Amino acid sequence: MTSKLCAVIDYGMGNLHSAHGALQAVAQDTRVLVTSDPEVIRSADHVVLPGVGAIRDCMAEIRRQGIDQVVEEARRTKPLLGICVGLQAMMDRSEENGGVDCLGLFPGQVRFFGNDLVENGEKLKVPHMGWNQVKQVAHPLWRGIADNSRFYFVHSYYVQAQRPEQVKGHGHYGVDFAAAMAENNVFAVQFHPEKSHNAGLALLKNFLDWNGQA
Repeated sequence: MTSKLCAVIDYGMGNLHSAHGALQAVAQDTRVLVTSDPEVIRSADHVVLPGVGAIRDCMAEIRRQGIDQVVEEARRTKPLLGICVGLQAMMDRSEENGGVDCLGLFPGQVRFFGNDLVENGEKLKVPHMGWNQVKQVAHPLWRGIADNSRFYFVHSYYVQAQRPEQVKGHGHYGVDFAAAMAENNVFAVQFHPEKSHNAGLALLKNFLDWNGQA
């Protein structure tokens, strides 16, 4: 019999099937539920905010459905995990779609990699798509995961953090960017842990086991 609930927020803009499947695969005493019901999300022990696609559409749906209020409550009371655009939505503002105000859980901006991204004289493709190393900064969610492990990324925009102490994972693709952010009981990643094999599954298990304390 399961004793805990993890709510994966469904606002119509996330890769919910793979996130749910990966979380359920590592859950031991936790039931994982994809839901858009604010009351179910409020009753959950852990909350996941996923996201794919354009930030303008994501933020429009988050606000239309009142998910912004639910996320604000969760960030004060329980472990909260942001994935991919879920991380970008937690920043102050994104320059995508001509500029979009986001949730403001973390101070900082979301920037475009650019059409002329170059590394060692070689032009890099945008979006940044594929496996890349993440340099860790100590946090409970990295438990058992080797530093500089590779995770799977798909993004054209990157997080530029305003407070360096909130960056718990560093990535590099032509520019340095925040691959993971954390503050108190909130942890968010630019990569897709549900697509990152053993390292990603270990991070998701650590999240489900996490009590929200650094």
